[in-house]
Amino acid sequence: MRQVTFETTYPPDAAHPLHQRLMGDGPVTRAELLIWGPTADVTTLTWFDAEPAAVSEALGAVDSATETRLVAADGGTYAFVRQSEYELPAAVLSAVADSRVAFVPPVTFRASGAARFEAVGESDALSEFYGELNAAFDTEVVRVREFRRWPEPARVTDRQREALTAAVAVGYYDVDRSGSVADVAAELDCAPSTAGELLRRAESAVLTAFVGES
Repeated sequence: MRQVTFETTYPPDAAHPLHQRLMGDGPVTRAELLIWGPTADVTTLTWFDAEPAAVSEALGAVDSATETRLVAADGGTYAFVRQSEYELPAAVLSAVADSRVAFVPPVTFRASGAARFEAVGESDALSEFYGELNAAFDTEVVRVREFRRWPEPARVTDRQREALTAAVAVGYYDVDRSGSVADVAAELDCAPSTAGELLRRAESAVLTAFVGES
């Protein structure tokens, strides 16, 4: 199976009302739809790159929103929004409904009018979906790769985790390193050689898992 990153650019008159707000000169320029459901009448979770007041104003453009709750976090605002319909162009809804692929979050909406998202499926199904969507709106294939299920978390022992935690605390991983292996050893009450070995094994497990996931 393949995992494909698509980017569709909507003209302003065809974009979702919220996406139209992002295309303006306001403070909200990016939205990431993180969780949605198979029906319109469901609570979605979206992250915005702006303060709650600006997000609240932008969400005022969504007539179908029946309930909204905002939470400031991660340098922006999370919005739990319950909608009675999606308010997307009919061509998009048709392409999604008729597709034989699965969609992987997030869906990212940008001020440029572009929406980037990922779909997983067999090559013929992905090509069919692309053809239908591209016939209605300018759609680009950004990336194609083999799909792999999410791997298990990196296997790090409790002692290795303690070493990583100590290393972060003493500044060992700062961009301008302010801590040393000796400082980590002092935190763990062990020899520097032992601390170094713990860090190397932990780093190997974490980075190997990260590369495999990528």
